[in-house]
Amino acid sequence: MRLNKYISETGISSRREADSWIEAGRVQVNGRVATLGTQVNEGDEVTVDGQPVGRRSQQHVYIALNKPPGITCTTERHIPGNIVDYIHHKERIFPIGRLDKDSDGLILLTSNGDIVNEILRSENNHDKEYVVTVDQWVTDDFLADMAGGVPILDTVTNPCRTWRTGPRTFHIVLTQGLNRQIRRMCDHFGYVVRRLQRVRIINIELGGLQPGQWRNLTPDELRGLLPQREQW
Repeated sequence: MRLNKYISETGISSRREADSWIEAGRVQVNGRVATLGTQVNEGDEVTVDGQPVGRRSQQHVYIALNKPPGITCTTERHIPGNIVDYIHHKERIFPIGRLDKDSDGLILLTSNGDIVNEILRSENNHDKEYVVTVDQWVTDDFLADMAGGVPILDTVTNPCRTWRTGPRTFHIVLTQGLNRQIRRMCDHFGYVVRRLQRVRIINIELGGLQPGQWRNLTPDELRGLLPQREQW
């Protein structure tokens, strides 16, 4: 097993963080300073800053949170309102993807730092559904223009699905995750987003979770989220 994967599966870091530790010379395998790409075999001793680490035998944690506005999706503990301190979970957890600080709704987190990057790499194939409230009437032309692709951030957004649910509210389903994408798309047509709530990721729905509440994902939800080879 690659060393960065081994470290991430202990729950002390993501694979990316493990790479930075290895590059900094903080990781040793069997007493020798490791390098990127080092392989770990059964019985090898791995240390970080001289402290031994070992793979966890317990199952990983996968949770769904109804994130309130004002919480930042970061593991940087020095940032006020970071999502890790907000949940205060006993495990070291990482957000899967992001949800803007001003937005609310469904965000997934896991103790399996190794799987985060793998899920994000295939993020463009994942449905993400939002309820959007804007500052003016939602017209048929506006919805059609939003669905057809919008020029933002030096590109054109992928086609998506939209439908109206009220005079000033609509649903949108994206399969990509550009920075502040929905807000920028609306702004392109002169609309200001008043509220942005994510209600679904693939087969995982926000449901009746109240703001600030979280729950463990079910086996069926995990099967829709994780690569087939992953054991949860």
